[in-house]
Amino acid sequence: MGMEKKSVVIIGAGVSGLAACKHLLERGCRPVVLEADSVVGGVWAHTPDLTRLQTSRTMYQYTDFPWPDSVTEEFPNNRQVADYLNAYARHFGVLECIRFGHRVAGMEYVGVAEEEVAAWDDWAGCGDAFGSGNGKWRLTVTDAQGLVQVHMADFVILCIGRFSSVPNIPKLPPGKGPDAFDGKVIHSLDYSKMGSHKAKEMVKGKRVTVIGYGHSALDIANECASLNGTERPCTMVVRTKQWVLPDFYAWGIDISNFYLTRFGELLIHKPGEGLFLSLLATTLTPLKLMFSKFAESYYSITMKKHDMVPDHSFFEGIVGGWVELAPKDHYKNLEEGSILVKKSKTFSFCKEGVMVEGESTLVKSDIVILGTGFKGDQNIKSMFASKYFQRILIGSISMDVSLYRDCVHPKIPQLAVIGYSETYANLHTSELRAKWLAHFMDGGFRLPSVNAMHRDALEWEKFLKRYSHGEFRAASIGLLNNWYKDNLCRDMGCNPRRKNGLLAELFEVSGPSDYIGLHPM
Repeated sequence: MGMEKKSVVIIGAGVSGLAACKHLLERGCRPVVLEADSVVGGVWAHTPDLTRLQTSRTMYQYTDFPWPDSVTEEFPNNRQVADYLNAYARHFGVLECIRFGHRVAGMEYVGVAEEEVAAWDDWAGCGDAFGSGNGKWRLTVTDAQGLVQVHMADFVILCIGRFSSVPNIPKLPPGKGPDAFDGKVIHSLDYSKMGSHKAKEMVKGKRVTVIGYGHSALDIANECASLNGTERPCTMVVRTKQWVLPDFYAWGIDISNFYLTRFGELLIHKPGEGLFLSLLATTLTPLKLMFSKFAESYYSITMKKHDMVPDHSFFEGIVGGWVELAPKDHYKNLEEGSILVKKSKTFSFCKEGVMVEGESTLVKSDIVILGTGFKGDQNIKSMFASKYFQRILIGSISMDVSLYRDCVHPKIPQLAVIGYSETYANLHTSELRAKWLAHFMDGGFRLPSVNAMHRDALEWEKFLKRYSHGEFRAASIGLLNNWYKDNLCRDMGCNPRRKNGLLAELFEVSGPSDYIGLHPM
């Protein structure tokens, strides 16, 4: 059913959008990529100067496009990543498909009544990518000049990520919010979008308070510390302490050997695992606790000094995708006092700064930067005009978008989402999903029934809930990278075993290099 005749729209030209476009081009389909920004790279196009990859370079690359020899760092910086993504888009002809400055304001499924869609037993009515041919997506798009266009599409791929457009702004009681404060309040998103020169000008010589202790919050606080030193230290107000690691070696051992190998996955219960693997996971639980304690014993040495040891175990942090690689000088900056940390469940604004619980003195501030994360689910929800689609998007357990294979919603036809959930090698996983999706769209396989897909998505939700103690609402594949990729490989008719020999398969970390030359049958 020749894909070249079908109209496919990809929304977003970040890591996932570029891969999706490349794999469709390979199969003769010419998608249109709508990108609100003026450049490719998604979040990588706008980050503080200090930002670097949290995953090593060899784990963060497309299988058919190695890093250039000129990049030798293990964790390349934001510029190097942006250049790499640009080069990929140029090399595979993806750039010609992108329309920059095009923002999708909303989309509607037309041609089939919602009641009928709701009653389907098979995805899109027949289990095929393009449905029966009656339904289409109508996209309302604003271009760079502000003119509104309408695009019709047989299939839409959402690649808008989690960290792009809907900032999570804390709700504060009346009179305690930003309006009570004489200084300036911005979200980390605004800080990144300013461009690094402007952002540095803004914080130089100022008393900056950063709310949060995640990735963006850490990058911004350390940028402030490098500019202002101990005269004007940057204060971080931290609600939940996190495992923020100086590197991935505990007592000299690379911890990814515990967590990112197939052997590591045998220690935990997996969605749809069967009796033998379930018994094995139960038997090996003590080993899992041992690994966690081993890592904690090392990392908590530095963290104890600053009373920053998290309340949750290292293992739970990893499952929720809440383990951060610290910016280079983070612990040095804490040591010398150019970053101060205040732990507090709540905070509020007053005229001269920020009040935190348990302290009578306020944190005097000129600028408060909210590193409080994003609402990824809102980001996706807001794309849909229909209340019905908005309502069914969210899972029954997790309050997060519930997708089969993390790509397809069982009840939303002719649409896929790539790159919404987090993994430890986002780019590599997104590429594999793009391959999976292109193969499916090209008629390579059919999806199971709506009910079967729902059941599968529920199994994954239960797994996350089981291990993260309901603390986190992260859509994260976390520890089950290999288990997840095996599912994609099987769907495509490819051998999930990618290494030579059982020992390598069990004890070596699998990454992009193992999936070179993976061709769906």
